[in-house]
Amino acid sequence: MMASRGADDFRLTVLNPGGRDREQHFAEDAGPGDGEHPPINFHAYAACTGGAFHHDPRRAIAEGTPVLLLLRGQFRASERALGELRKHRRTVVISLKETGLHQIAQQLCDRAKLSRFMNILTQADGCIGTTPEAVEIYRRTRWKHDPATAAFIPTPYPVEDRQWNFFVAPEEQAGIFVGTREWDVPSRNHFAALLVARQLCEATSEPVTVVNLDGYKARRLLWELKFPEGKFRVVEVEKSYPDYLRMVAAHKIVLQLDRSHVPGQVAGDALLARTVCVGGDGAIERIGFPKTCGEARSFGEIGSIALDLLKDADKRAAIVAESQRIALERLSFRAVRKQLGHFFAQFAS
Repeated sequence: MMASRGADDFRLTVLNPGGRDREQHFAEDAGPGDGEHPPINFHAYAACTGGAFHHDPRRAIAEGTPVLLLLRGQFRASERALGELRKHRRTVVISLKETGLHQIAQQLCDRAKLSRFMNILTQADGCIGTTPEAVEIYRRTRWKHDPATAAFIPTPYPVEDRQWNFFVAPEEQAGIFVGTREWDVPSRNHFAALLVARQLCEATSEPVTVVNLDGYKARRLLWELKFPEGKFRVVEVEKSYPDYLRMVAAHKIVLQLDRSHVPGQVAGDALLARTVCVGGDGAIERIGFPKTCGEARSFGEIGSIALDLLKDADKRAAIVAESQRIALERLSFRAVRKQLGHFFAQFAS
């Protein structure tokens, strides 16, 4: 079910003022390929409640539901949208659209943006953080407000919906999928992840797949790594989200060394692909893959975990089973819809 109905009928509108994504209403039972944007990241908050995603404040107001307002760009459009929403007495909760620690730092080093950020946070009813670290920043900014008005609510994934089950039988899986792809973001540690992948490839003969959508410059960097002949695949054609998940699911593990404290789409993709995510310190990684994530683990330890899992199908199956159990309890559409409903209920009066 794309939106699990509980005792109440809570619906949420997500507003990204001036954004590029088109208006989208999420219906129940929408599967892969239905709709323009897959129900992931901030779209997932709307999707799990059967709500809507807008870039026009007037259309968001017309929904008549509470609003999650995203802060992007210079924050000017978000500030204006907040004013309009308040005039119409809408409950407004905010979140930065980019919430990795490096992204928050980049956004708030500009004086004008910082000023708008402080003003918006103090005027909004509350804040939702896609990571625990973002919530800490929101609470310290809103230090005069009740801490309960800022909450960590992870971005959900429709793991309970059979249409989003991309399971591939273990005997049909092969290789390592490198989950990151950004050379120019130091905290991604993309180069280090590729080095670990190469070492694993040499130790196990498992092939390695990496995505490159940055053209010739990145391709030259990749081929400098000199993987074993025939064991390195570079995917340079952008795929639809369902096709991307099918590709991920065909691998034994997803490997990353990200230290960005992001929401965790790499791990979320692994949940839908029913495979194992190794490394990474995103919110979904820490919740869904506690035994294999990168939190408090060295690169060497992550490499050892990956090597062990590549050699042992039973251990991989156990990690997948545990991650699915956790996801159903804490990260599914049903679970996060309940969290959102409880959080917004405090503003009903």
